[in-house]
Amino acid sequence: METKEILVPRGGEGQTPSRVVIGEALGRLEAMLEGRRPIVITDPHLKAAYPELVGRYPHVVMGLGETHKTLDTVAGIYRELLRLGADRGSYLVGIGGGIVTDVTGFVASTYMRGVSGFGFVATSLLAQVDASVGGKNGVNLDGYKNIVGVFHQPDFVLCDQGMLSTLPERELRAGLAEVIKCGLIRDRALFEAFENHTFETFVSNPALLHRAIVASVELKAAVVAADETERGERKLLNLGHTLAHAVEKCTGRYLHGEAVGIGLCVAANVSHKLGLLSEGDCRRVISVVGAMGFPTAVDPETGVTRRQLIDAVGADKKREADAIDFVVMEGFGAARRQRMTLAELDALLEGVC
Repeated sequence: METKEILVPRGGEGQTPSRVVIGEALGRLEAMLEGRRPIVITDPHLKAAYPELVGRYPHVVMGLGETHKTLDTVAGIYRELLRLGADRGSYLVGIGGGIVTDVTGFVASTYMRGVSGFGFVATSLLAQVDASVGGKNGVNLDGYKNIVGVFHQPDFVLCDQGMLSTLPERELRAGLAEVIKCGLIRDRALFEAFENHTFETFVSNPALLHRAIVASVELKAAVVAADETERGERKLLNLGHTLAHAVEKCTGRYLHGEAVGIGLCVAANVSHKLGLLSEGDCRRVISVVGAMGFPTAVDPETGVTRRQLIDAVGADKKREADAIDFVVMEGFGAARRQRMTLAELDALLEGVC
């Protein structure tokens, strides 16, 4: 299996691109950090799984899970950095999944108004295909996803596939939702791969998984290059996420990837209602999501109502006044933004969720 390097352009004259290395990538970390003063941010699971890797650097350990992706956690990390003597010349390295990388990027961008730089070792599939790439860094507030944050790309992202072997099956599965999303946005062949392979095939075939990760990162790199700060085209990457974030907040029971699976099914149904997606193609989207082991709708036992979901969407960071850009599908490999009011979205969700 080859090791692939993808360059993601960064805004600002003279800035070098962000480097994303996929495959056997961990061996490049020392070279990436040469001449720097690194401090690692990680979580207890990663410290236990890779004690030699984490232990060779000064490090800060943050709590596990979305409940720790908060400003309180950020404040605690600031204090630890002060204790370690970190200054503007320090360099932060996030070793972990999407929560660790999001928090690390935010801390690196705000501690002392910004340190010398930061990079990631992305250890989850979700982080490798999406969360750690492209420079969105932020934390949650009162359960609302990533409501406080910055756009600031890392210098590098190392996506070592060997590190995925330590993931629980549920976490590994959750990362595939973002790959399905990428296929629906702009890569029909990538989406159709999920019709021809099972979840077990993806996770047991390193070459197939490698191609899926590379395809997802290449798509995201192209979109970010065109719209780094999400003023237009980058909003396409929110396919399935408008409802996913609401589902996460209102239920508190789904992993991000699981909620994205639900969101993709909702988006397929909305696209069909708008006459943009045929009934057969709508069923194909829902079939793929279900076949990969994701829920295709919110479990009625949660008791969550459509009104609660719409209220959560109303507090989404992508909302502008009483409207939101909802990403819809026009077939496989084609998506676009459709501006609609929250009332219009509410009506479209009737009978869907």
